[in-house]
Amino acid sequence: MQNNYDIDLSITPNEFQLLVEVMKMQNDKSIGSFKELLTNTDWDFFLQLAMHHRVYPLIYSKLKYVDERLIPKYVIENLYQEYQKNTFKMLLLSGEMESLGRLLNENQIRSLFLKGPVIAFDIYGEISLRTSKDLDILVNKADLNRVEELLLSYGYEREDLQDKVKKSRIHIAYFHPLKKVEIEIHWRLNSPPLKEPSFNELWKRKRVSTLTTYQVYFLGEEDLFLFLISHGCRHGWFRLRWLADIDQIIQNKVISSKNSLSLKTYQYQHLGGKADLLIEHALILASVIMNTPINKEIHSLYAGKRSRKLAHLALNFILEHGPELKKNPPLSIKLNLQRRLNIIHYKFSIKSNLEKFIYLMKLLKPSSADKQTLNLPKCLHFLYYPLRPFLWFWR
Repeated sequence: MQNNYDIDLSITPNEFQLLVEVMKMQNDKSIGSFKELLTNTDWDFFLQLAMHHRVYPLIYSKLKYVDERLIPKYVIENLYQEYQKNTFKMLLLSGEMESLGRLLNENQIRSLFLKGPVIAFDIYGEISLRTSKDLDILVNKADLNRVEELLLSYGYEREDLQDKVKKSRIHIAYFHPLKKVEIEIHWRLNSPPLKEPSFNELWKRKRVSTLTTYQVYFLGEEDLFLFLISHGCRHGWFRLRWLADIDQIIQNKVISSKNSLSLKTYQYQHLGGKADLLIEHALILASVIMNTPINKEIHSLYAGKRSRKLAHLALNFILEHGPELKKNPPLSIKLNLQRRLNIIHYKFSIKSNLEKFIYLMKLLKPSSADKQTLNLPKCLHFLYYPLRPFLWFWR
């Protein structure tokens, strides 16, 4: 499975390749183009991958009409059971989304739903083809206290966080014990110091969902596209569902690969080169893994050495965070260290210059883990600074 970016997917497990090929299927007959992957397939491992990457509803929708002589019956049955569970969960979330949208709107609080059923319906045309464990709602930071009062009176309970954790968060989670619904109230799209459009700017570009009878609002097309890319990059694309979203948006021509060039001049000038970088390797990964159509102009602009390197690192990140590793024998200390360094390298590479500076300052600052590793008397605490790299390596 070679491509124009010199990224070889043949190094991935057979089941991973099969999962990707099924995701790209246009109809049940197209399975004939990769029949060789169906031989010697560990179907339990295939199901494990589908669950891990949160693409099992999509996989079921592609395989349910395939000749049962090609796919074991229990595989389809397992996928169908999980597909049903997800459909019920998305229906539950849809109802709660409408209720919360009404609750906030009637109390003059503007809200934008970031993920969940509203995004599934917008991208795939139906809520059953995408998974979601909770509802993410963006509100103006000035409204946070009022939002919490409403949620608590509505039966939600707030998660308990330590003070040091609160300072680094951009959202607070709430859980409804009776409805078994979890929501996250966001006041930012991304963690600081990264700049981003204000809530008022996002509100001006909002869209109204046609999924519910009562109006609920969500991000504009360009805002949603970059938010999904940013979210996928931040998590190293370790779930293929995020790449499937990007592919679907471009396949539906909601955002063309050509138009994505203009995103940095649309409203993300303050991100500098990072907006380009995020879009670049997201499109390369989507092209490599999902065969997302990238036009010649984009190919020539985004085929730079740095973007290709990031795509390589991201692919390693995907494999190192999934069940793929469990199929292999235990790794040596050297290989474990190399994998860990690859993860750190990727996370560091996608940061802006300011983020890199802050990250390095935090990296050099001694932590409680250092003291647990080597307990020095107070008069020698200054030694934790030069010893920190060695203590980290030891752990």
